[in-house]
Amino acid sequence: MEFSKSTASLLQFDKKHIWHPYTSMLSPMSVYPVRAAEGCYLILDTADENGTKVIDGMSSWWCAIHGYNHRELNEALMTQTRKVSHVMFGGLTHEPAITLVQKLLEFVDHEELQHCFLADSGSVAVEVAMKMALQYNFTLGNQSKRKFLTVRYGYHGDTTGPMSVCDPVGSMHSIYTGYLAENVFAEGPPTIPTLPTSQVFQRYPQAFRGKVSSNKSDISDFQAKIESLHEELCAVILEPILQGAGGMRLYHPQFLIDVRKLCNKYHVPLIMDEIATGFGRTGALFAYQHCKTYQDLCKIPAALQVDVYPDIMCIGKALTGGYLTLSAVITTETIAFGISSPNSATGGCMMHGPTFMGNPLACAVANRSLEILKRDNWKAKVDFIEQQLFEQLFVVLDERKDEFWLVQDVRIVGAVAVIEMKESLDLKWFHKTFISEGANVRPFRNLCYIMPPYIISEQELRQLTGTIISVLEKWHALVKQRTGLRDQVKSKLQVALISDG
Repeated sequence: MEFSKSTASLLQFDKKHIWHPYTSMLSPMSVYPVRAAEGCYLILDTADENGTKVIDGMSSWWCAIHGYNHRELNEALMTQTRKVSHVMFGGLTHEPAITLVQKLLEFVDHEELQHCFLADSGSVAVEVAMKMALQYNFTLGNQSKRKFLTVRYGYHGDTTGPMSVCDPVGSMHSIYTGYLAENVFAEGPPTIPTLPTSQVFQRYPQAFRGKVSSNKSDISDFQAKIESLHEELCAVILEPILQGAGGMRLYHPQFLIDVRKLCNKYHVPLIMDEIATGFGRTGALFAYQHCKTYQDLCKIPAALQVDVYPDIMCIGKALTGGYLTLSAVITTETIAFGISSPNSATGGCMMHGPTFMGNPLACAVANRSLEILKRDNWKAKVDFIEQQLFEQLFVVLDERKDEFWLVQDVRIVGAVAVIEMKESLDLKWFHKTFISEGANVRPFRNLCYIMPPYIISEQELRQLTGTIISVLEKWHALVKQRTGLRDQVKSKLQVALISDG
């Protein structure tokens, strides 16, 4: 890919001085300059007069659900800028924040969830949620309740508190062992290829060959730990239904139903991290709502169903449609009023207050984003994406499994497709190859996945899935070639050793 002299100079400075996420300064991954963005496309600042368009399969790490340069979101941002761009939330308030919380509580639509704390990033939302759980227990005099119970393969953010509940072995934070608080990790639930509540499972159950099921043993390790340690636990924290950056693992709603039952039994608050899954990504407005749908499908009478909901819920990412950083923590009256007891050490104050908490610009664009989400029938769009991902990735890779022998598993749900490989990927090669073929897809470890914007058209999504198949074909050919070369070298070495002998 060719760049102008001025752009090449900027890239050289970038390479020398700027640290990008999860990269090395000595051996950084290639970065590509974005000149502009429109709809589902990024326009790279190349030597071409019009730039080079690449379709974005990542929604900018899952948040740009309405695509880029959205006219209504632009207008909301500019209109609010003319009024007030930022004002401290301490001792002051404003209409965008009030309206946003009204909308959020309407979206969540659960009588128990009525109190909201506006934070400024997903990781900070998890920090706040963890502090809420700790402060709630300390206020009640439960000083021994200092640990969190979670499951393996989780990811909750890069700041100190969230790092302590990310997977302690396989996560990017394992080097901090000994510095972070030591929490309790149960075995995670097994992955399934889709949900029993997904439309593709309802339409094509035979395609999943009995793999969409749960077993009583799935919850056994979690149950044993909460039974033996509940007097030490201030909360359970997990990602509902879909674990994100810890492995893109999709699991059965029954596991979450059983978690809620155990939390009820042992009076342990349940924190749900919906930062990646919220606002429709999995085919439900919030992922935990699959539990209600599943119980309905099982024809369990309403009176006998488990009411699965979080005591504390974290949301972010898609909240502003990818325009500005903003997150929210929504909790129950029990938690909120418990923390607010005037007899507590803090005099009833929740001890957290980010500078940019409730930022008016972010709240204004979030309000418009939620309006668009509700008005434009997000459910129909996500179901359409799920159907196409099933046909063009799940079915194709299954029918050609002998050709794609390195593919371990394919998972499809909502606007999410995950291709798990049998071995780690050459991430630099994949990144460069995807860009050269006109798509922005960023694999990690052994996972190639996409979470496209909801506005993506049939043709655009076909282009994206076709590019994935093409790149996987090239990868298999390259691995085959490398294996052949290794075998040749090994054979020559063996011959040489025999000759020397």
